Amino acid sequence: MMSHRYCVIMCGGVGSRFWPYSREDRPKQFIDFMGTGRSLLQMSYDRILPLVPKENIVVVTNAKYAPLIREQLPDLLPHNILLEPARRNTAPCIAWAAYHIAALDPDASMIVAPSDHLITGESIYCDCVRKGFEFVESKDA
Repeated sequence: MMSHRYCVIMCGGVGSRFWPYSREDRPKQFIDFMGTGRSLLQMSYDRILPLVPKENIVVVTNAKYAPLIREQLPDLLPHNILLEPARRNTAPCIAWAAYHIAALDPDASMIVAPSDHLITGESIYCDCVRKGFEFVESKDA
């Protein structure tokens, strides 16, 4: 069942609210705020790995950030980086990713995660995500 689980990590924001630390050429999702050696993006990826196969993790971004994503997530499959033609905020990003995933796997379940959130209590987060997947997988919807 886990093979039908997907995660979309939204990674297109410019991080303008954290200026001057976060800049358009290196927004907050690519910064190691906690001094752990892992950026917020990398922490988002690490957090979802126990729940979603790495080949089912999709990052939606723009061409400007693709090199940073490849640098920070070298295990991410190249075809799992979706490059938005233009920044149009959250809903179009999710719709495009959902359409892409549905074309690959009509039985897919999907979680959408931001690339720039700090989540503590990761075991609680993972339990909630797991329960969410189990719920949607048990419904004909």
